[in-house]
Amino acid sequence: MGNNEKNWGYEAVFYQIYPLGLCGAPFANDGVQEHRILKVIDWADHIAELGCSAVYFSPVFESDTHGYNTRDFRKIDCRLGTNEDFRQVCDALHEKGIKVVLDGVFNHVGRGFPQFRDVCEKKWESQYKDWFYINFDGNSSYNDGLWYEGWEGCFDLVKLNLKNPAVTDHILDAVKYWIEYFGIDGLRLDVAYSLDFDFLKRLRSFTDSLKDDFFLIGELLHGDYSRWVNPEMLHSATNYECYKGLYSSFNSGNMFEICHSLKNRFGPENWCMYRGLHLLNFVDNHDVTRIASILSDPAHLPLVYTLMFGMPGIPCIYYGSEWGTKALKSEGDPALRPAFEKPVENELTALIKGLCRARRECRALSYGDLSVPVLTNKQCIIQRDYDGERVFIAINADNSPYTAHFNAGYGLADDYVTGGTHDFGGGSLLAPMSAHIWKCK
Repeated sequence: MGNNEKNWGYEAVFYQIYPLGLCGAPFANDGVQEHRILKVIDWADHIAELGCSAVYFSPVFESDTHGYNTRDFRKIDCRLGTNEDFRQVCDALHEKGIKVVLDGVFNHVGRGFPQFRDVCEKKWESQYKDWFYINFDGNSSYNDGLWYEGWEGCFDLVKLNLKNPAVTDHILDAVKYWIEYFGIDGLRLDVAYSLDFDFLKRLRSFTDSLKDDFFLIGELLHGDYSRWVNPEMLHSATNYECYKGLYSSFNSGNMFEICHSLKNRFGPENWCMYRGLHLLNFVDNHDVTRIASILSDPAHLPLVYTLMFGMPGIPCIYYGSEWGTKALKSEGDPALRPAFEKPVENELTALIKGLCRARRECRALSYGDLSVPVLTNKQCIIQRDYDGERVFIAINADNSPYTAHFNAGYGLADDYVTGGTHDFGGGSLLAPMSAHIWKCK
């Protein structure tokens, strides 16, 4: 069903940065060039020390405002700096063994995109009129004297015609430049569920020909992810299907919710939806409420991260959340995408370092199958097996201790959370509000 060959992306821990936010750029493009993106170089040590092996950058190219309304696919946003600046950032990350993945916003562009401006000015005479979905008999809310399709009714986002070879050539030419000049290692495709399948197939073939381990992730929300994630199209996709269960299972005291989702999608039965797929897991990102704000009990914060690292898929950490930053979606997107002077170290970052180490050292966390030998309302133990290696992820989301009795098949295990040795004999005692990753030995 999926992409079963091994790939660096399947074994990675991603760190997501929203650069316009982190670097303190103004919301609207003021046309003033500042070298803000170089700030990321100062964060490279923090990212490496956490144990993250890839950075996913939200939009970095010239745009009208928030980055997703692109003006120029080949130019770093002047609010962030120059192409040379960003190349320095990519080089600094690569020197630390960290891959670079960019946000590929290919479904739409901004109203400041030159080819769209040309259509607005020349109408029928524009050579770019077929780059978009235009009706010259209508009008837009901007009184352009023409109607055009926007993305989901957002008319600052002008939908591209990906059936037009000139459009796809323009995009692929930019991607080739990003690979050759910046040395990027992959793309996260914005609103991949809106992209033309033929375009995705061509993009996959094209990037495979330029870099054989190039990694493609799609932003997917609903639907059957395997329609997009397969050997012809994407390597991975955002796992929104399990996102809600990750936090609501803790808030409602119902671990059955997330475990049912995991078993339904990644269990051993042939009918399970996503066996063989490696989806991008997250507890928050640039579009949703921070996990520290959405959890009802702050004591569950380390537990939800442990579960996210232990479930099938690829963990992704959103900048600032590794030390428990709070923000609500209701406060607006800028609140979710703030500037930070420097990273913070605390108990949560220390835990995440241990989880990243487990991810590096336990192949079963990247490729293992899944079963759930212990499951109650507030406790669960997830089992991952791969090539003779067995790992357990144990969660106790209750204020009381819990002793789990099950056949582990081993006597002892290394504990990646406590750093000690776990003995399965006589039952496995879980302290209140605790989480563990046990690698059997």
